[in-house]
Amino acid sequence: MPYFKKYWQRLFWGILALLTVDLLQLYIPRVIKQAVDALQLGQATSASLLGQGGLILSFAIGIAFFRFTWRYLVLGFSRLLERDLRNLLLSRLVRMDRPFFNRRPAGEIMALSGNDLTNVQMACGIGIVSFIDAFMMTAAAVVFMAYIHPGLTFLALAPMPVLAISTGLLSAMLHKRYKLVQEQFSDLTEFARSTLMAIRLIKAYTQEQRQTEHFDRLGKDFVRNNIRLAMVQGILTPFSTLIASTSLLLVLYFGGRLTIAGTISIGDFVAFMTYLGLLTWPMMAMGWVANLFQRGVTSLYRISKVMEEEPLLREPQNPLPLPVVTSLSVRNLSFQYSGRKAMALNDLSLDISPGLLGIVGRTGSGKSTLCQLLARLYPVPDDRLFMAGIDYNQLPLAELREKIAYVPQETILFSDTIRTNIAFGRPDASDAEIAQAARAAGIHEEIAAFKDGYQSLVGEKGLLLSGGQRQRIALARALLLDRPVVIIDDGLSAVDTDTEHQIIKNFDSWLPGRICILVSHRVAPLLAAERIIVMEKGSIAAQGSHLQLLETSPFYRTIYQHQTTAGEAKV
Repeated sequence: MPYFKKYWQRLFWGILALLTVDLLQLYIPRVIKQAVDALQLGQATSASLLGQGGLILSFAIGIAFFRFTWRYLVLGFSRLLERDLRNLLLSRLVRMDRPFFNRRPAGEIMALSGNDLTNVQMACGIGIVSFIDAFMMTAAAVVFMAYIHPGLTFLALAPMPVLAISTGLLSAMLHKRYKLVQEQFSDLTEFARSTLMAIRLIKAYTQEQRQTEHFDRLGKDFVRNNIRLAMVQGILTPFSTLIASTSLLLVLYFGGRLTIAGTISIGDFVAFMTYLGLLTWPMMAMGWVANLFQRGVTSLYRISKVMEEEPLLREPQNPLPLPVVTSLSVRNLSFQYSGRKAMALNDLSLDISPGLLGIVGRTGSGKSTLCQLLARLYPVPDDRLFMAGIDYNQLPLAELREKIAYVPQETILFSDTIRTNIAFGRPDASDAEIAQAARAAGIHEEIAAFKDGYQSLVGEKGLLLSGGQRQRIALARALLLDRPVVIIDDGLSAVDTDTEHQIIKNFDSWLPGRICILVSHRVAPLLAAERIIVMEKGSIAAQGSHLQLLETSPFYRTIYQHQTTAGEAKV
């Protein structure tokens, strides 16, 4: 509704042009009636017929002009509406939090911004036009027909209630079946997206045939339900045509008898038939319009369900000013992912001061969960996380995140240049600043060796780079932000040991006054850490320096001995 209000002038003039077209179309039969009656009475002359023909031609020119006008204005409105809704949907999506995207697969979101938005656009464009046109043409044609002969008009409209009732019943069935089709389209889109994203893995495991067969099954189900939908759609239009033809048959029979009896003139009969012809399209269009509206309503409902969702991470009502980041604290923090029985974190407490903090532990011990909570990606209860002694939940969400540079476990690169990927958080950064961040991440020399340097394209998700190069570009992106807190969640796992040592060494001049949390499955990069914590089953099993842990933690001692003996073996 806000968009209808926003573009009301465009709609007003567009609908006015549409009504003008209808008025001109409705007046043409009156001109034809006058010409036919004049011919019957022998009063027609070449000049009068030429004048009436010229009048019809001028009406036709006017119809063409105003039809172009309403199409430009009203159909243009539907495109503007589609654009605005798409922008609104995207702006809503980027504000949603991790739990939302855990529930909503990307394929469903893509279907909403594709097929569903197109259906809303069609309903609010040609659908509204057709409805108004059909309604006005029906009302005006009925008035003109009743003026000629009320009884004949009643006979012509007698089949209409049957059309109205059947359209209502079929529309309800249409809504149900179309909802199922759209849900299946979401599944189909998600499967195609995930297949393309994992195409290298699929080829490595020679699963092309299996994926193709699965996609084929989804496609057949989609087609089968589309055919069931088309069966309902296929009934609507032919049934509307049948009703219109029935009306035509009644008028031909009874109207012809009235003309023979002299009750109405031949001109009246021709005009009546012309009006009935104008009425035939609205009667036939009712089913098509109902189909458009049902599709639009179903799609709008699906979009609205997403738009109505609220992020679990909320802005505080009375936010406190952001402090200077001198520490991070965790107090009795427990966390459980939705739909899982096991606790990811269990009554964890931790104080983090400036310097390098290492975190190590088995897979599933809660390392990544702790990083994501510290990066403010999931909601936590009050009095669990603190920045410089202030509760996370009392600080502005965006400003808090702007104090933290987060390098996730999964490296995310955009299909763009290396420069754009590094400068993602600071698009206005200079070339010198970008190069400095790349040097700190141990990737500058390799970038400089590329043919196009920092302007080299990385491909889809960094396809053209090695795993280690992708990780170091992601690290450079975080370092460029120059934030007081940096969280690196196993972000050096694909980097060789020598490069890893060099990167950690580069941190020496960068770390003073900053908090750096480094999660790793390898002990080697953690040796420079002032403190290392060992996590197990969502809790801290041990903590201390490297030497202290060798004495107090059997797990740490075991993996250290194993890795120093077996090289790069991981936990």
